[in-house]
Amino acid sequence: MKPWYLASAALLSAAAAQPAAATVLVYETNLGGAAEAPPNASPGTGSAMISYDDVARTMRVQVTFQDLLATTTASHIHVLASPAAATGAVVTQTPTFPDFPLGVTAGSYDRTFDMTLASSYNPSFLSGPVAGGSVAVALDYLLQGLADGRAYLNVHSAAFPGGEIRGTLLPAGAGAVPEPASWALMIAGFGVAGVALRRGRRALAL
Repeated sequence: MKPWYLASAALLSAAAAQPAAATVLVYETNLGGAAEAPPNASPGTGSAMISYDDVARTMRVQVTFQDLLATTTASHIHVLASPAAATGAVVTQTPTFPDFPLGVTAGSYDRTFDMTLASSYNPSFLSGPVAGGSVAVALDYLLQGLADGRAYLNVHSAAFPGGEIRGTLLPAGAGAVPEPASWALMIAGFGVAGVALRRGRRALAL
């Protein structure tokens, strides 16, 4: 085998040995009463960020809110059936995200969910005609809703049972960020190939 083949083989072996690089899709929104259906004059504000890892199939939900007119009762993600619809089905857990701060007018939330589990979804939605009992279909519906700008997160309160503040989740920046660990694995693979290439050049010089 010729020496330069060694470098090519090392590079291919290093690449094949690495797992697929994860892509984290990030969506964010500002929350307010004006975005609710119907709109309201709540002074409440907030923000939300959703980060989905397409390899681990996990979804991180981060929410902050303040100045609500009444105390919180629930929060979740809805997906509109069409862009023209005013409200959509609750796709995530009901009656609310687990451990979401309830009975308060201000708070924050940060939790990561395994989206391969049925417990990460609204049971009624999961068993309904759209998902048909399939977690994979429910996840695809949620991801497509996020990609299409049809998904929104809202925070419900005692004064506004249908939702006091709400915001449509849209891509943050480019919407896709390779994980640092993936870059590290790629760099390590190129390092192995570099060593083999240098050895091949030395062999040719002899």
